[in-house]
Amino acid sequence: MTRTTNPILDEWTTPFAIAPFDVISDDDFEPALTRALTAHAAEIAAIAEAPDQPSFANTIEALEAAGRDLDKVLSVFFTVAGADSNPAREALQRDFSPRLAAHYSEISSNKALFARVADLWARRDDLGLTPEQARVLMLTHRGFVRAGAALEGAQDERMKEIKARLASLGTGFTQNLLADERDWFMPLSEGDLEGLPGFVVDAARAAGAEKGSDGPVVTLSRSLIVPFLQFSPRRDLREKAYRAWAARGAKSGETDNRGIAAEILQLRAERARLLGYDSFADYKLETEMAKTPERVRELLMAVWEPARARAEADGAVLEAMMQEDGVNGPLEPWDWRYYAEKRRKAEHDLDEAELKPYLQLDRMIEAAFTCASRLFGLEFRPLDVPLYHPDCRAWEVTRDGAHVAVFIGDYFARGSKRSGAWCSAMRSQAKFPQTQAPVVINVCNFAKGDPALLSYDDARTLFHEFGHALHQMLSDVTYESISGTSVARDFVELPSQLYEHWLEVPEVLGEFATHVETGEAMPQAMLDKVLKAANFDMGFQTVEYVASALVDLEFHQGAAPADPMAKQAEVLAGLGMPHAIGMRHATPHFAHVFSGDGYSSGYYSYMWSEVMDADAFAAFEEAGGAFDADRARALEEHILSTGGSQDPAELYVAFRGQLPEVDALLKGRGLIAAA
Repeated sequence: MTRTTNPILDEWTTPFAIAPFDVISDDDFEPALTRALTAHAAEIAAIAEAPDQPSFANTIEALEAAGRDLDKVLSVFFTVAGADSNPAREALQRDFSPRLAAHYSEISSNKALFARVADLWARRDDLGLTPEQARVLMLTHRGFVRAGAALEGAQDERMKEIKARLASLGTGFTQNLLADERDWFMPLSEGDLEGLPGFVVDAARAAGAEKGSDGPVVTLSRSLIVPFLQFSPRRDLREKAYRAWAARGAKSGETDNRGIAAEILQLRAERARLLGYDSFADYKLETEMAKTPERVRELLMAVWEPARARAEADGAVLEAMMQEDGVNGPLEPWDWRYYAEKRRKAEHDLDEAELKPYLQLDRMIEAAFTCASRLFGLEFRPLDVPLYHPDCRAWEVTRDGAHVAVFIGDYFARGSKRSGAWCSAMRSQAKFPQTQAPVVINVCNFAKGDPALLSYDDARTLFHEFGHALHQMLSDVTYESISGTSVARDFVELPSQLYEHWLEVPEVLGEFATHVETGEAMPQAMLDKVLKAANFDMGFQTVEYVASALVDLEFHQGAAPADPMAKQAEVLAGLGMPHAIGMRHATPHFAHVFSGDGYSSGYYSYMWSEVMDADAFAAFEEAGGAFDADRARALEEHILSTGGSQDPAELYVAFRGQLPEVDALLKGRGLIAAA
């Protein structure tokens, strides 16, 4: 029977109006998008052509209210396209990307619409706006200008072409990377499992079952390949796995991302020139806290020098250990994690294989929830609702009995999910045009198990993404465009990185780090070792990250490189990159930078935010401790609830009293001694 309605566009009568995933099919997306684009275009035309004098209500608020159907389509589609892709969804994404780019280009280049916004901007002091309305007007006007609304003629048309092409290239980059990660795996014989702890063996067997292999395999999922590189005594297999991991997106053939990266950089540079900027970095950073490429470079280099010194000293120790094993030659990238793990066990008597049974996924979720309850009064109740994959779970979030949000967790790695971890809102908090509570998703790539066990880094990732979720859930603004994580890129990581600190609070680990078999709490001696070793191998971790951030900055400052791989090599050589450490994200698989504009010229933002998060957690420690009620209220009032309604520097100063210095980060990472 042919359906006469589309479940994506119908009213959602599910609990809390969650998307009805159980009745949505891939065939629904294209007609829903077509209808939603047509409806949104009509709404925009009505606003632009309105005969009345522009007002905040008939222009800015009208723009805020427009596109509700389009929001529904895109929230559902991009959720499943990223977390549970298939060939049909990949084809739709290739089709949708240029259509959406063209649609939004038409809006941003609508001269009549921009004239109304510009008129309001010119009269802004006479409109009687609230501070939040004034902020939304400023951001709307700035967004139009930066999108090219003031361009005319050939320049206007060229900007539209650039945006459409960039959208297609970003989609292609993402899908190529997913294909490389999905298609490669290395079968392991029973003998190849020797020396691997049980949790790695279990993960390899589970991965083999998913791939349809007769036995265990190593895949390019970080949750499997990293522990394999940590524990496998087989140097030949470590090398093979590492080379495949490093080669993602750089294999000659249909999935090669190197040419895509080059074209993206060229188009971004041209886009910046059309808007009157010297470089894409100058354009991109203008609206961030950092403001200029020079300030970003200053921060990164202040961290680079002590981090490289620490990494080089650590590398010398690891190479000596390797040579004691009878392996001649230099320490290689596939050796570092293996010997670092041996060193950690020797120096801190801390073995990941002994630690992991205490880090059960369910207990770490419970820990994240309990911290949120103690800090902000939130409660979490499981929901039985249809979701897009059987691995997903949902909870209703309440406070004092009132509904706050729906939280969805999708934690396990699978071939249909892109790598990494992220938080997104299927629906953002807002009070206009009607009150709506958020629906927030955390997506991770943990190894599946029964029960699932996490590494310490996995547990930190879980807390990190939940920090983003809290930023969405506790948002309390009027307009969706400034809700939740709609803030400057180098401010958005503050809540997430700050929340990681609660994982390391001794009483949290003491309560929730319980053994998978015995249920006993982590022994105090082990807990002490975990906390003491928190900064172990920090030189390596910092170098691989900062190298990526500096390459990103160099790519976007000045002329775009004709050969990004040659430019990457040049930058790393100039930095004196240690031979045995690779970039955390090399160019062909640098999805943060090339899948879209989000982190382009902005990968540094994790470190910028870390300067603040180290200082912000110190505010709790200086007060009544990690769960100090006054500091928690201040954090919610000035940061978590405010979204983008104020300048981020002003928000941080309101919380802390002043902006922090980079020393807070260096001390937090153990790269300089604490005073």
